[in-house]
Amino acid sequence: MIRVLVIGAGTMGRAHASAYAVMPGVKLVGIADIQADKASGLAAKWSTRAFPSFEEAVQELGLAGIDVIDICLPTPLHKEYVVKSADAGKHVICEKPIARSAEDAAFMIRYCREKGVRLFVGHVLRFFPEYVKAKALLDQGSIGKPAVIRAGRGGGYPIGWNDWYSDFSASGGVTLDAMIHDFDYLRWCFGEVERVYAKGLHGRHQAQLDYALVTLRFRSGVIAHVEGTWAHEGFSMHFEIAGTKGVIDYDSRTDTPIVYKSRRRSETVPGVIVPESPLAQSPYYRELAHFMSCIQDGSDPLVTAEDALEALRIALAALSSMSSGQPVLIDADSGALVGAHSYRGVMS
Repeated sequence: MIRVLVIGAGTMGRAHASAYAVMPGVKLVGIADIQADKASGLAAKWSTRAFPSFEEAVQELGLAGIDVIDICLPTPLHKEYVVKSADAGKHVICEKPIARSAEDAAFMIRYCREKGVRLFVGHVLRFFPEYVKAKALLDQGSIGKPAVIRAGRGGGYPIGWNDWYSDFSASGGVTLDAMIHDFDYLRWCFGEVERVYAKGLHGRHQAQLDYALVTLRFRSGVIAHVEGTWAHEGFSMHFEIAGTKGVIDYDSRTDTPIVYKSRRRSETVPGVIVPESPLAQSPYYRELAHFMSCIQDGSDPLVTAEDALEALRIALAALSSMSSGQPVLIDADSGALVGAHSYRGVMS
């Protein structure tokens, strides 16, 4: 039995708690949040204990009563609570983005390694069935050599604890908080990014609007255009992957989950329906169950903490490009941003 303590009772804390509560071989031992009413309400829903702080949870449950600590807090708090969890000798699951700076992320990875605990980062897009299916089609060579990708996500402006999303130095806006999902997925599919160019609304409009368009050039030659918005109603996500022999297309706003179109004929092949339903396990459940399995058998996760750091570097390169108006190169060996315009909140 793996005993999990969730830190944070917000949106992601609720998603993670609901998964653990019904997961075989896992016990949700508590919810900790400084907003006591939120912690109590979520704990009551899943018949577990509520705590007003990390420290009180660890003290009352005891180190022997916790195996994994799952951190579902705002980005600026990730480093602090990853360090606290590692100091307690517990494996750590941390929501994306891993940190607000590459330096903090690298420190967190080293710290957990030195403490002998495992660090998992919640890049859940790799567990969405449509994205998994598209990756499988790519690996099978279904569309030949990939060339151009369009991808994106977004909806309305999120409102979090203390309205922290509106503090750009904390959240990084839509680029770092939301588009980082697509950066991780595209890197999984197409390898390392060498050049980033981006434009966005940050600094041009009021705080409750954000939009970005980021162009990525991969070392493989693939070009991707990634769009993110916190300026529209209704959440959606999409991708279109074009190759020499066909196209893979997905849009969450349509009824057909994923469509593959061959270039050998003009008509669309019937949609490849992913065998999922609203009653099936959620991507968050799959992700967390996968992490639990990795803890049990010592295997490597589908997405590593190092992968999370690389996705963060792409997002930071995009923010730097927006600030300077110039493209940013990502050094192949060090991951450093070349030609980047440093400013407070992007590179530290």
